[in-house]
Order: sequence, then C-alpha cells, then structure tokens
Amino acid sequence: MAAPAEKKKILWADDEIDLLKPHQIFLNDRGYQVTPVTNGDDAISQIQKEGFDIVLLDEMMAGRDGLSTLAIIKDIKPDIPVIMITKNEEERLMEEAIGQRIDDYLTKPVNPSQILLACKKLLDARQILKDRMGLDYVAASNRLRGALTEATSWENWIDLHVRLSEWDLQLDRFFDPGLRQMHDDLKRACNLEFGKYVEQNYARWVHEEEDSPLLSVDIVSEFVIPKLQEGRQVFLVVVDCMRLDHWLAILPVLSDIFNVDQYHYYSILPTATPYSRNAIFSGLFSTDIAKLYPEEWKSARDEEGSRNRHEHQLLDRQLEEIDPTLKLETRYVKVLDIAEGNRLVKRVHSYRSFPLMSVVFNFLDILTHGRSESEILQEMAPDESAYRSLTRSWFSHSALFDMLRKLAETDSTVVLTTDHGCVMAGRASLAHGNRDTSTSLRFKYGKNLRCDQRHAVHVSDPEAYRLPSLGMGTHYILCKEDYYFVYPTNFNEYQAKYANSFQHGGISMEEMILPVAVLNGK
Repeated sequence: MAAPAEKKKILWADDEIDLLKPHQIFLNDRGYQVTPVTNGDDAISQIQKEGFDIVLLDEMMAGRDGLSTLAIIKDIKPDIPVIMITKNEEERLMEEAIGQRIDDYLTKPVNPSQILLACKKLLDARQILKDRMGLDYVAASNRLRGALTEATSWENWIDLHVRLSEWDLQLDRFFDPGLRQMHDDLKRACNLEFGKYVEQNYARWVHEEEDSPLLSVDIVSEFVIPKLQEGRQVFLVVVDCMRLDHWLAILPVLSDIFNVDQYHYYSILPTATPYSRNAIFSGLFSTDIAKLYPEEWKSARDEEGSRNRHEHQLLDRQLEEIDPTLKLETRYVKVLDIAEGNRLVKRVHSYRSFPLMSVVFNFLDILTHGRSESEILQEMAPDESAYRSLTRSWFSHSALFDMLRKLAETDSTVVLTTDHGCVMAGRASLAHGNRDTSTSLRFKYGKNLRCDQRHAVHVSDPEAYRLPSLGMGTHYILCKEDYYFVYPTNFNEYQAKYANSFQHGGISMEEMILPVAVLNGK
C-alpha cells in the first residue's frame, strides 16, 4: 500500500486569523497543513525556524505590515511563493507588491475555494500540467503513428516532422524519461520510413518533375526575388545547421518583434554545406556548380574548405539569370566569430542602403563540429534537448538577435533560413572505399565504395541525384536514420569516438526538412 502524500505546508499571517478558522479546516481537508500567525514578526520567526511551501500574507496587519514582512521573507527564502491578501484595491499598492516579488494577489473577502485555487496554481500546477501533457502525448503519439502509416507525400512528411518537433519542445518542459523514450522511439520509426521515402522519390524531385517540394535551389527565387521585385529591401540570413526544432525554440522571441510567416523546404543531398548552402545562393544543383568551378570539385579531399568561397558571386549570378532587369547592388557577410558579429551589428543600418544584404551565421555548424572534439561542449549539450536549450541561449545573446532587433524597427524584410540540419549519430555502419574516399561521417563519395544498404543509400549514378562526378566509377553513399560510417580498420575506436555526436550530410527528417521564415517588423 502506497504511503499517503506528505501535506504541503502553508504559513498564513493575518491579524484576524481566528476568523478564518473555516478556511483553515477547508485547506487541511484537501491536503494542506496550515500554520496560523497573527503578525509579521511571528511570520518571519516561523520562516526562520521551519520550512514552508507557501505563504499567505495579509497586507494590513497591526505592527509590521504585509509589504515590509514580505521584503524580509524574500530575503530569508527568495524562492518561497507568497500570496498577498488585502482589502486595498489601489493599483499603486498592487504594483508595489508585484515589484517586491509576490506570486499572486487576492482581494478580501476571500472564500476557501479562492485560496485553494491560488495555492494549487503555485504548488501543484507543474504536476497537473505534467500529468495532462502525459495524457495528451499518448493520444497524440497514436495519431502520429497513424499519420506515419499514411505518409505518402512530401507534404505529409513536413506535417509529421513539424508535429514531432513541436512535441520535442513540449516534452522539454517537464522531465519524464518514459515519455521521452516513447517520443524518441516514435521519431526513430518515422526516420526509418522517411529514409525509404526519400530513396524512392529524391531522383524524381531533382529532375524537376511535377509535384516536387521546394528544394534548396528554390529559396532565392521563391522568397527573395518577389520581395526585391516589389521594391523591398531584403536581408537574406542563413543560419548554418539550424534544425526545425531549433527554429521553433527561438520563434517565441522573434514573434514579439516580428510578424512571422513560416514555410518549409527540403535540403538537397548530401545535407552538407558545400552542397546545400551553395544550392541556396546559386539556385543550382551541385553538378552544375562543379562545372562553374571544376578545380575546386575535382578532389574528394576538399569538402568543407574552398567550395563555399563563391557564394556572393553565385547569388549575383542567380539574380541576373532570374530577372536581368533588377540590376541590384548586393552585399554579403559571413559571420564566423564574435568580432565579425559585432561589426555587423554596428553597420546594420548602413547595409540597408543595398537592396539585398546576405548574411551567413556559422555558430551552430561550428558547435556541431566542435562538440565531437570538446568534452565541455559534450557536457553542455549531452542530448537533443540540451542542444535546443543551448541554441536558444546562444540566440538570445547573439549578434544575430541584436541585428534582427534593429531590423525589426525598419521596413526591411528578413528571409531567415538554414542550409541543413543535423542528427545525433547513434549507430555505426561499415563503409568500404579506397584511400581517396571523402572523409565525412554521414556521406562519402569516391570509387569502389560499398556499404550496408539497409543503413544507407548507394548512388552509383551521381547524375541521378544531380551530383558531380570525379570521373568514371564515382559513387556516393548517404547514411539514413541515425547511422554514421566507420571503416573496418579501427572500427571500435571510431565507433566510440563518434557515437552520440551531431552529424550531417545524410538522410533524416532533422537534416532535410527545414524552416524558412519571412519576417517583417511589427
């Protein structure tokens, strides 16, 4: 038989406390233990001697009044909730009490149910909300599993990923290992089917068949060009490696200062910066970009270095091709460190003289790569929930947010997006290739490549995915779900090193289904 729940302890200070005996009995019958005192000094003495869960404090008492008592109680126990009870309805008094950190405010006469509700709101609301969320999630997960069985279109998959990401944030509010495990299992099941869906449909999408989703190559033509044609000044902001759940985590902060229109698109493959971000700025698939800059794409060894150095030129080229009449002067800034971010914020108003300003923020991508090598970052972001929290914290204090706050006060339009997401790599999969094979963990290209095709997509014809070839026999392999590639040599060493690291380049909802937001200041 379970032990009875321990009663919550209430300290109630009122110089007419004897008249409130029925209220005390009512609260006691409902699981609260009330300690009555008749003045502020006794209330302070009790707080010093005993632990209480909540304080009910009369504002007008003989001797030390409620506000001065409140100040001392908060000095002794800053976190204890206090409900002020008063006959005075003056707004000045309410503001003064709120300024001294009261948690609720009731006006006499009060009935027992009012007191009970106020106490429950402060003491039990979290558990009530947690229990309610558990019931809601069980029902929602059943609906999501039903939606998974019916996901036959790219629109279905966007809707499913949005709903899963919204639940990611809901579950972050309360620690419940059981619900979190249930949710992770559901996401894993979804990514298993998503990998199959992309494998069946991606080649059709990139060859411009009908009923294809918006892809990386469509971002500028779909969201930037129309605003420029309307005569609007546009800031195109690309936050490298921002997942949909990261976007949802920072959205409330932006919604306070912007009117936000939200959209979604699919990253091209591989979901890595040289491919996906170049595709945004150029409007071209990788095979066409490689034709423009063949020297930089002829080797499998230079993946993340020089291949993104032409983004500004590629963007100007795309603008010229789509609408030669625009003839716009543009600016481009890549923010790699704090100093560059601060310079950008200082100059933001001068950049408004250019019809199109493009900014790349690399913090999240740097964090993703750096976490694999840093024990401190691994401790700060041990899982996806902590990674979301770290992203939210970074954004709230970032040069990016400072810049956006300034733009919210102007008539500029901000198009905010990302080039790819990332996934927490959980399972190692064997890959085989020669010494010239590329080095990324979620995708590889080269010759004589082999992989376990249960875990990855093997692309033997790069043109089918609009990918560049390094010559005869070039193949690509792309991990699905949460797999990452490890060679047979030193398998155990590299499996241990990269397990639970955040990686990108492969096929998952987190890497491919991405946000685009059009922001206009309120």
